[in-house]
Amino acid sequence: MDLRQLRYFVAVARERNFTRAAEQLHIAQPPLSRQIQLLEEELGVPLIIRKSRPVRLTEAGRLFYEQSLQVLGRVEQMVETTRRVGLNQNRVLSIGFVASTLYGGLPTLVRKLRQNAPELDIRLLEMVSVQQIAALKEGRIDVGFGRLHHNDPNVAGILMREERLALAIPQGTPFADDTSPLPLSAVAGQKLIVYPKEPRPSYADHVLSLLHAQDVRPAEVHEVREIQSALGLVASDAGLCIVPSSARQVRSDLHYRMIEGERATSPVILNHRVGDNSRYIELIKALIVEMYAENPPWLGLEHNLPFRPSFVK
Repeated sequence: MDLRQLRYFVAVARERNFTRAAEQLHIAQPPLSRQIQLLEEELGVPLIIRKSRPVRLTEAGRLFYEQSLQVLGRVEQMVETTRRVGLNQNRVLSIGFVASTLYGGLPTLVRKLRQNAPELDIRLLEMVSVQQIAALKEGRIDVGFGRLHHNDPNVAGILMREERLALAIPQGTPFADDTSPLPLSAVAGQKLIVYPKEPRPSYADHVLSLLHAQDVRPAEVHEVREIQSALGLVASDAGLCIVPSSARQVRSDLHYRMIEGERATSPVILNHRVGDNSRYIELIKALIVEMYAENPPWLGLEHNLPFRPSFVK
């Protein structure tokens, strides 16, 4: 299977006619038909119902058509981006991030980065912490902001801060009667919602390990894919959820209480490839220092334990 076959198939699927598709592709109809036939033989399923007029796609053909459009679109984007970089029109900087960092300093950092390096084409890619390590080594991203420590020798992980954790609570329940901090043991015997469900290890494992270290046993643990789903379930009175304190702004219809204890935190870690001497990596670090100096609300002591990243002199 090659890209040419995908383009041929997409043309036939769009035109619903082999003759018109061949004219559009500037080839004769017999080789077009042969390439579609070879594609079907390789897949082992028919893609097109040829006896109908106009031709129709099979169920498998409709699925393959949608997937082909995505693949061809991604290839076109890759070609365009590569050409721009090769012609020095701009520089692509891909940033991987876990969703919860959107409620802390990441938006401010990206705005500052755009202001200080307007030549950058900044791509933001949501991915969990464990995915970021592989993406850095494969060159799919240049920088990652995650929440898990790692031991990969090829990736530098810089602890930026330890963010306090908070308990998301449904309105109108007993825990919602107070605003004072709660001990982690308050989760014992309660239904707990954790995220993300996969891939693992993840922030969910970090939360569960904190509970295990203090021998705190929830009555039930429900795993979901993302923080928005977790907090939606809390709002439905399906359980409680432990979140980074900056994520308290996600939903205003919930009650939040900080969790006591020095270990009740989640790290925010800047990851980049070891040996990457790009000036943009240094610029990002400098902008983080600048952000810290501005003391934004998400960096207040209520949200974070006092800490200075290792690159701050």
